[in-house]
Amino acid sequence: MCRSIKRLRGPGGPASRDEIDEAALQFVRKVSGFRKPSQANSEAFDRAVAEVSAASQRLLDALPPLQTR
Repeated sequence: MCRSIKRLRGPGGPASRDEIDEAALQFVRKVSGFRKPSQANSEAFDRAVAEVSAASQRLLDALPPLQTR
């Protein structure tokens, strides 16, 4: 669905907060259809980005580190 979102979990170590936030922004842009929402929609858009980012961080924190081969 979102080809521009890079994988955040890999053998290179954990994703940075900025990487997680950028992936969340790309996801919400794709789902909403907005590149930049109108002022009327910006609160809902920003809240969605924050929620997706937080959920992604919780997921990554809960997963064990990948083993390198």
